[in-house]
Amino acid sequence: MIRFDHDFEEIIRIENLLQAWSEFSSGKCDKRDVQEFYLDLMDNILALHNDLISHNYQHDAYVRFNIYDPKPRNIHKATVRDRLLHRAIYRKLYPFFERVFISDSYSCRVNKGVHKALDRFKEFAYQASKNDTKTCWVLKGDIKQFFASINHEALMSILQEYIEDKDLLWLLGKIVKSFSGSKKNTGLPLGNLTSQLFVNIYMNEFDRFIKSNIKANHYIRYADDFVIFSEDKEWLQRKIIPIRKFLKENLFLELHPDKLFIKTLRSGVDFLGWIHFFNHRILRTKTKQRILKRIDKNPNPETLQSYFGLLSHGNTFKVRSTIIKKRLLNERNLLLCERFYFLSSHDLNKKTPR
Repeated sequence: MIRFDHDFEEIIRIENLLQAWSEFSSGKCDKRDVQEFYLDLMDNILALHNDLISHNYQHDAYVRFNIYDPKPRNIHKATVRDRLLHRAIYRKLYPFFERVFISDSYSCRVNKGVHKALDRFKEFAYQASKNDTKTCWVLKGDIKQFFASINHEALMSILQEYIEDKDLLWLLGKIVKSFSGSKKNTGLPLGNLTSQLFVNIYMNEFDRFIKSNIKANHYIRYADDFVIFSEDKEWLQRKIIPIRKFLKENLFLELHPDKLFIKTLRSGVDFLGWIHFFNHRILRTKTKQRILKRIDKNPNPETLQSYFGLLSHGNTFKVRSTIIKKRLLNERNLLLCERFYFLSSHDLNKKTPR
């Protein structure tokens, strides 16, 4: 096992805090709390540095608010001071843990993301089905109340496997324990940059279990959603019990009972907002309805371009035609619509040659 080669002093160094500020403040200069922090920037950074080096640092309380994306989510926003520190920690820890993660986890990683995960799904579909000559079965799983179920002690235990510096572990402990959900010493806040990294570190234990113990060659994970491909349905069925046991005993997580299934690729597999088949994918009905509803409310060119970019990743001719013909009445958008209408007449998801 490789070890993290940076220490506490390097992370809290003034230079690192200033670089973290530059990255953090980019695009946020119109925010009031960011402007207030900037008015006394050096004094604020020096005060943070002194609190850290003397171990007097305390994480402030979070501001809570709700978003709908598409379901209600509780977001907890940290103060500018704490978010600056999160960035300073992240910019040192992420490059290290990027070397630790498996290649087929795609959430909150540089050069990964949803579209890369969708492409990988298509690639594995061809491989597992022997180019559509064999029946391909897909086990799809989801973690119940994922962020709210992350166990603090288990997370700190995992971090200790990679990090020896006790001062750095003290600081990470302050960040981890700054928030608790409905259960004591459990949960990470949606919205923290460090939370994105911590959940990947946490679930990397599951990734390693799937690859090393389950021996799954075709496995993809995005956050708490995962799929495993196989020609053998019974083999997948036998793996559910050890998967459930590992999650419960090692990570204190639970499979969502309503989102666990084994289906053939030919019948369509729901993953990351799309229904996947062997050589094409279509939008999930709820995703399509949400897109049309948002465009109705805000049919500006930026919104249209964003959604047409999303729709280009699947077989969505009818959806695009609906948007163009029925939803868009503003002449300002006409040229943009015509451009994408002609694009939609071509198959943007060309079949991979057999």
